[in-house]
This record gives sequence, structure tokens and C-alpha cells, in this order.
Amino acid sequence: MKTSHLLRSLMVIASGFLMIQCTSEYELVQGPPGMDGIDGIDGVDGVDGTASCVSCHSNAFREPIRVAYAASRHGSGSTWASRGTRATCSRCHSNDGFIDVISMNFIDSTGLVIPNPDGYAIGNPINCSGCHDSHRSFDFENDGNDKAVRTIAAVNLFLDPNTQIDIRNSSDELGKSNLCVNCHQPRNSYAIPVGTEDYEITSSRFGPHYGAQSTLLEGIMGANIPGAVGYPGVGAAGHRSGSSCIACHMGPTTDGTDGGHSWKPTENTCIACHTNGAPSEVTDYESDMATLKALLIAEGSLLDNDRTVPGVYSADVAKATWNYRTLLQDHSHGVHNPNYARALLKNSIEALQN
Repeated sequence: MKTSHLLRSLMVIASGFLMIQCTSEYELVQGPPGMDGIDGIDGVDGVDGTASCVSCHSNAFREPIRVAYAASRHGSGSTWASRGTRATCSRCHSNDGFIDVISMNFIDSTGLVIPNPDGYAIGNPINCSGCHDSHRSFDFENDGNDKAVRTIAAVNLFLDPNTQIDIRNSSDELGKSNLCVNCHQPRNSYAIPVGTEDYEITSSRFGPHYGAQSTLLEGIMGANIPGAVGYPGVGAAGHRSGSSCIACHMGPTTDGTDGGHSWKPTENTCIACHTNGAPSEVTDYESDMATLKALLIAEGSLLDNDRTVPGVYSADVAKATWNYRTLLQDHSHGVHNPNYARALLKNSIEALQN
């Protein structure tokens, strides 16, 4: 093995001498000069890949949100959240129930999406994880920032699954307000009075249940009694076509206690459209509500505490009672849709006074 290795080494050295000897017999010619090198371009710093994330995902950004949320009805709703243990109420009164419905975790035998039919041990108020989940796209420049809301899908309503609300306009092009519609709509407890036949009110809670905001905004699901005041077109309200839930209720704060995650409308938001100042109320709304209430009490369908009285009533009384309860449970004093609120009130009063 050692002899073989020595032989290979001698052969390599000998080949080197032969190469020198061969090349020395020829004149070496210098080749053409090479091209001058091109100076490199100084690099330009790219966009910070985390900048758009940190703009929201930082304590500095989130702390004001926590403060505003704690002061909101959602954040301080221990009373309404206590109902979140019930299966029938949990879809809106429980964070867990809301997530289960939006995520379609439970479906009944008819194919209807429901919360956990067994209810929930604790009624947790809606919190960050209820409304926010994950981004659908991180290309905010081209796709917009959906704020990682849990859903932006159009909503089929409880009272009529064939009716859909989809709030996508210039102030909410992604449909983030659709998240709100999931709960802020009438529940399917009682049928809206229609026709001319007598109607039976079966409960002291007759009417839409605390959630008439989206339907009043849309201009639907009142009991449209014919009368002197015409009803506006569906979706025609300025707050519906030119604004949105997000734009009005989460605008820039005016005094530090409103806007953002307090969901309290701000004057700063209002004057963007109402340049002469935010209107204080819908014309005649309070006086008309008082008039309609007195008429319904006289008809026997309503008590002074705004509860309804079970019984059989004429179609007009039942419709007017539904309209009163709709406007009462909307809680906007008609602001969501002034023209629709005015028509419901004026025509209800007219029907009962004739």
C-alpha cells in the first residue's frame, strides 16, 4: 500500500514537469482586457414586515380599547350575560354561545344552526374572542383590513330566513357591520301582525326582543299600516346607505368617553355628514311615542310599564302595538331610520284615532 502511494505521488510530480516543459515552448499571448465592472446600487430599506401588525397588536393600541370596552354595555353586561347560560338565549347573551353559532358547531335536526342545546355553565359576556378571530387576508393594501372580525357574511334574519341584511357600502366596504346584525335583530318569538284579521297577543313580552336595530335601519319588519305618511324604500335611510354600524358607533372620540369600543356615537362622527351639528332627536318622535302609548293603554294592549297584555285584538291595535314595541326596543329614538320611524308612528296613531 505504501509503495503504491509513492508511485502515484511521483507520477503527479512528473506530469507537472512535463506541463512546464510543453508550455515553455510557446509564446504566451495576452487576451483582450475585460469589461469594467458596474458599480452596485445602494440597497433601499424594505417596508418593515411587522409594522402593520404592531399598529394594532401592541399594548399602546389595545389599552384604550380595553378601557372603552369595559365601560360599554357589552363589557359591563353582567345582568344580560347571566342569561347566557340558557340555550335559547346564549347565542347573543354568551360569548361561548355566540362563537358556537357563528362557527356552526351545533346544528339541530332541521338543519338550523343553534348554540349548545345543553346551555352553558357560565354566562360569559361577549369579549374580544367573540367578535375577533383571524384575518382573512394580510394584504391590507389591496384587500382592506377586516380587523379579524369573526364574520363579515351577510345575515339571514331570525324572523324571516329568506330576508338577508348585508351592510357593505362606502363606509363599511368589507361588511364588518354584518357582525353586529347577528344579534341586533328581532328574535323569532312572535309573528308580525299582518292582514285584517284579529290577532292574539300571547305574551307580556310581545314584539321584537331588544334587537330591532338592524331591521329598523334597513326599513323592514315593522307592521306597515297604510296611512298618510309614506314608507321609505328598503335600505334607503341615510344611516344605512351612506353610513354603517361601525362608522356611527365606533368613530373618533369626542370627549374621551365615546366612540371606539364604547359603541357610543360621537359628535365627531355625526358632523362628518351633519355639518350644522348633530341632531338632538327625530322631529316629533318623543311626543308621538307618548301619544301612541296612551292610545294603546286605552285599547288595553299595553301597560304603563310598556309590557303588553295578552288577549285578542283588532289587526290595527296589534300592528300599532308591534310598532310601538319595535321603536322602543330599537333604543335609537328613531335615529337609525327617521323616515321609517315617523311613518310607523304617524300611521299607527292615525289608525287608532279613526
